[in-house]
Amino acid sequence: MKTINLSEMIVFVLYLVFMLFIGVWFFLKTKEGNEKDYFLGGRQMGPWVSALSAGASDMSAWVLMGLPAAVYASGLGQIWIAVGLAIGYALSWIFMAGKLRKFSIVAGDSITIPQYLTNRFLSKSRALQVICAVIFLLAYTLYAASSIKACGTLFNTVMGIKESTAMYIATAIILGYTFLGGFSAVCWTDFFQGLLMLGALLAAPIFANFMLDAPATANAALPDNYFDVFTNWKDVVSGLGWGLGYFGMPHIIIRFMSIRSQKDVKKSARIGIAWTTLILIFSVAAGVIGRIHLGFDQVTADKSLVFITMVRRIFSGPVLGIISGVLLSAILASAMSTADSQLLTSASAFASDVYKPIIRKNKAGDKEMLWVGRIVVLVITIAATIIASNPGAGTIMDMVSNAWGVFGAAFGPVILLSLFWKRFTFGGAVSGIVTGAAVDILWLVFLSKTGVYEIVPGFIAGLIAAASVSLIGPKPSKDIEELFDKCNSFSE
Repeated sequence: MKTINLSEMIVFVLYLVFMLFIGVWFFLKTKEGNEKDYFLGGRQMGPWVSALSAGASDMSAWVLMGLPAAVYASGLGQIWIAVGLAIGYALSWIFMAGKLRKFSIVAGDSITIPQYLTNRFLSKSRALQVICAVIFLLAYTLYAASSIKACGTLFNTVMGIKESTAMYIATAIILGYTFLGGFSAVCWTDFFQGLLMLGALLAAPIFANFMLDAPATANAALPDNYFDVFTNWKDVVSGLGWGLGYFGMPHIIIRFMSIRSQKDVKKSARIGIAWTTLILIFSVAAGVIGRIHLGFDQVTADKSLVFITMVRRIFSGPVLGIISGVLLSAILASAMSTADSQLLTSASAFASDVYKPIIRKNKAGDKEMLWVGRIVVLVITIAATIIASNPGAGTIMDMVSNAWGVFGAAFGPVILLSLFWKRFTFGGAVSGIVTGAAVDILWLVFLSKTGVYEIVPGFIAGLIAAASVSLIGPKPSKDIEELFDKCNSFSE
């Protein structure tokens, strides 16, 4: 029988109501808006909201459950994913953010990644947009399923609610504010959720270190190599490989395009990099301190419960349960902030890149586009919930890593080359996306036992294919080269 804390339950309910309120607020503000308002917030996101939204949409429940549990169980050899993510995130802000924002504006005021890539080459072909939209819909459905499953695990552990029922509740809330408020609602909910995640990860390990007594057997039970960082080269390469995902992760880099001005990009970068670095450091710390003070428990490790167990042991009782509820809401925040971004990005890809130009032949009005986007959000949410409810769907970490790998391998090389290489061509972009995605998936299916994360060979293959096809084929037209130069010289 699970222990139910009424205070925690009340905090959870209030938190969910607040998220829905944000969705309703932006629905009332943007119901007369257009697709750029719904899918990109009208490019009016300030530096704090942009930075924390990008970070929160990236760091799913994995950072509060999966990473602490991995470090708790196996030691500091598991930190290479965190190191890779920190490096990749910083590089994406420093080198990509400003350029992508400028290029997306100059290239036809693009509001989605597929739209930007098509406009970047002044192409009338819709092939690239369709390919991107298909990858988006499939991978994001799986990615969103991982977040919904995390919500179910959290509610089941903390409140005793059946996991499937908890998934439906969480899905309804996420769907509510994403369906109603669009990009602005998603960014503002992510902003508050980012603050909550940071506060929880700062507080829990620090309080645990001072308030919990280390069991007499805890330190003795630590393996001899628990604090060894260098375990084997495959862990290092695969961990660092996670950082490649940031160069092609649509729901993260779309935030770069939404920033209010070029001046705000640098401030956003400082905030975003600092936030993510702190989040990752204290996530690792939660695993180490949990192992020292709680000792090892197989169930805690298997179900990724070290953070939850630590918080509930520190803040027990009806009064302190309020603090516990706030800190545990951070797990809910991390899952919801990732799912909402994925839903909206995949919906925008279909509505703006397939429905409007191909199905409706550019005859769809603003109101129609808003509702098409909302309907796609609904359909993807239902599909993701069905996957999350399936016991054979795999673990949260499995689903995240698979989706992350496809996006990074398919889009990372192409986005980078489009921003920095004048000789890059439309054919190279299509080849890079298809090759990167194909190699990533084939490696996962046939060569995953090598122990090397599939994003590494997928990214390399996509980069080689994109560059080779561009060099073999004809040079870009003069108009395309002039557009590239215009992007580089663009100023506000």
